[in-house]
Amino acid sequence: MQASAVALKRTKPLQQRLFVEEGGCLRVRPFLKWAGGKTRLLPALRQSLPPRFNRYFEPFLGGGALFFDLSPGNAILGDSNPELINCYQVVRENPRDLLTALSKFRVNDAEFYRLRELEAERLSPVVQAARLIYLNKTCYNGLYRVNRQGRFNTPYGRHSNVTLVDPENLMAASAVLRRVQLVCADFTAVLESAVKGDLIYLDPPYVPVGKFSDFKRYTKDQFCEVDQERLAKTFRDLSAKGCFVLLSNSFNEKTAKQYSKFLQRTVKMPRFVNCKGGGRGHVEELLISNFEPK
Repeated sequence: MQASAVALKRTKPLQQRLFVEEGGCLRVRPFLKWAGGKTRLLPALRQSLPPRFNRYFEPFLGGGALFFDLSPGNAILGDSNPELINCYQVVRENPRDLLTALSKFRVNDAEFYRLRELEAERLSPVVQAARLIYLNKTCYNGLYRVNRQGRFNTPYGRHSNVTLVDPENLMAASAVLRRVQLVCADFTAVLESAVKGDLIYLDPPYVPVGKFSDFKRYTKDQFCEVDQERLAKTFRDLSAKGCFVLLSNSFNEKTAKQYSKFLQRTVKMPRFVNCKGGGRGHVEELLISNFEPK
């Protein structure tokens, strides 16, 4: 596959590779490169699951790494970001139209800023989803960030080689998503129907641990300290119902204290999103659950 990629790059020097084709059996992977995504945390998350569960809930969907890894047959996925939920809906319902729309884009800074200036709400669902994938894959560090008006404002990433989407993986993701319910709402609304035996994975915007680790500008309403407190209460309420609840967050004294009555363990993970290269080392992440893992 690497040899063919090099050959394609040489024959089309003005256009970066848009798609990667792979043969054989394919494990579904996230189709978005999400800042704070859990692909590298998957081994630890797999070790933190209950032996069995009923439905799967994920109210802070993002890239959906754990969801795609599990590919559960019955799931409710949510997020407060309407563009993100629209993207998942389009992948589920119109993946071929989405691939066609993406194939028309060119990877360069002029195209990036042209698309960034478009008002998402004025676009068709398919074009809006294609725009989100394009901006996600070509912006700086895959960081979805908006200003107070809700406008995407992350700059161009100047990547040397960009793959917008893998068609085979996108079609596999579409098939998995047909089994789930998608909800655009606050996490409390997404979790209203959770009952005993359901598994809830909570992956909120992390509590900042340094000057350059602020990910709360995820929607124009942000996700602040009071929301972290609401989340801790929701965790306790779900536990009282008999749900299996697993949460990941940055390791810090306040968060550890908020969940002091529950099982906690720390995991060291590489940090790749930082505006200064020297700030990209390893950070400790906190995994919290109300059950003993399998």
